[in-house]
Amino acid sequence: MSGEVVYPRLDQAAVETLAGQLAAQAPISGILSLEGELGAGKSTFARAFLRSLGVTGTIRSPTYTLVEPYVIDQPAGPEQVLHLDLYRLGDPEELDYLGVRDEIDQALLLVEWLSQAGGELSADLRLFLRGDPAEPECRDVTLSAVTPAGADWLRRVSGH
Repeated sequence: MSGEVVYPRLDQAAVETLAGQLAAQAPISGILSLEGELGAGKSTFARAFLRSLGVTGTIRSPTYTLVEPYVIDQPAGPEQVLHLDLYRLGDPEELDYLGVRDEIDQALLLVEWLSQAGGELSADLRLFLRGDPAEPECRDVTLSAVTPAGADWLRRVSGH
C-alpha cells in the first residue's frame, strides 16, 4: 500500500496542528508508528495528538512504563489510545505481558520505536520526524500509508 505526504520545515506550532488534524481523523483502532531519531519529537507529537483528542491532566512519556493508556471521551474516533515507547522492550514477547495484543482491535496505538516489536505489530500509518541541525526549531514530517486503513486515514488528513 503506498501513499506518502511530506510536510517540510514545520515549526512546533505547525507540528502540533498536524497532530490535531491526525487526531481529528483518527480511526477507532489502528497503529500509528512515530519514527525518528532520539529527540526528534515523537513524544511531543504524541502529547499534542492526545491533547487534541481531549486528554487533560498529565500526559506521561511511556519511556520506562512502555505503555500509557488514555480513555477518550469524544463522540467520534477512538475510545482508547495506548501510547507505547518500545525503545526499552527486551523481547517482542513482552508485548503479551503488557496486554497490547489484546487491545489492537479495540484501541488506537501510538507507537514509538515500532521496530523493537520484531514484526509482532504492524503500522497502518507511519509518521517520520526529521530535524535539521541548521534549523533546530523545524521538523520535516513524512506520513506514509502502510495498509488500506492507513491510506484512508492519510487521505482524510491530507485531502489527497
